[in-house]
Amino acid sequence: MKKKELFGLLSGVMALSIALSGCTSNAASGDQKKVSEYPTKQIEVIVPFAAGGGTDLSARAMSEYLSEEWGKSVVVINKPGAGGATGTQEVLKQGSKDGHTVLVQSVSAVSALYAGNTHLPFSMKDQKFLAKMTGDPLAYVVSADSPFQNINDLNEWVKKNPDKFTFASNGPTAIGTFGTIQWMDSIGADFSKDSLVATNGSGDALPKVAGGHITLAVQGVSEVSNLTKAGKLKILGIEAPERSPFFPDVPTMKEQGVNNIDVTLWYGITAPSGTPDYVVKKWESTINKMIKDPKFLKKLDSINVRPNYANAADFTKSVKEETKDYTKIAKEKGLVK
Repeated sequence: MKKKELFGLLSGVMALSIALSGCTSNAASGDQKKVSEYPTKQIEVIVPFAAGGGTDLSARAMSEYLSEEWGKSVVVINKPGAGGATGTQEVLKQGSKDGHTVLVQSVSAVSALYAGNTHLPFSMKDQKFLAKMTGDPLAYVVSADSPFQNINDLNEWVKKNPDKFTFASNGPTAIGTFGTIQWMDSIGADFSKDSLVATNGSGDALPKVAGGHITLAVQGVSEVSNLTKAGKLKILGIEAPERSPFFPDVPTMKEQGVNNIDVTLWYGITAPSGTPDYVVKKWESTINKMIKDPKFLKKLDSINVRPNYANAADFTKSVKEETKDYTKIAKEKGLVK
């Protein structure tokens, strides 16, 4: 090849590279502009559980922060039913895919729900995981009038009277059910003989436990806090590596000899599949900023919840792994529909 021809070829390659670089730069610039402009209108945050529960409380704390941070109204709407499936289905199948309709989810309406239901009108592919924001250790609670003073008192009674034992849960494969299964397996009690009382979230379940209509509820610390402090509920144990800073006098389950429980509560934001990547980026960066904000952290303390951030990729991965684990338990216990 002659020098003149070689020079022409190199010049063409360089020109193409510059052109492509310009396209990439323009695309990146366009995406960044979309990130900065979003949201362009009011955002609806759907909570698929009743008001007053941990999912609801976290959603409202988040919405208050975002309304101020983004300068747009962020409103919470409760749509409970079917263990979280009712509100979830509405958003995933009918909600907008422009990032202005999102869900604040808990493990109960995601990993736990998928694990035991093979005929849901939606699947994991229909849901995009934007960011995880908070976490909540599980508390094992009974009525304040209950004769059980600690988890070991309940352990002994349940082993002798499994047919009389009732527990509250959003459904056969909600987090309350998995928390109960792992606890009963750990102490050698027969899970097949107890009775699940289906409820629409902690806001529905806990008053029934406080009234003595249900023996036990396994709910987040944030969810049981108000009725516990009001003298209506009694926490027998908390499933966490260390004692809760909100209830330092309550021993952990492991301190009382109950091991092999690894279920935990989380709250995070999801949206319908097809939601643009620039929306995901905006949620990731804003939630990461939010969980470091002193004012927001003070709000979390007031509702007894702790920050537990994960970006979209890590959130998605953890949900898939969790769902796999819960599916195994659900099959072993005959809970799969």
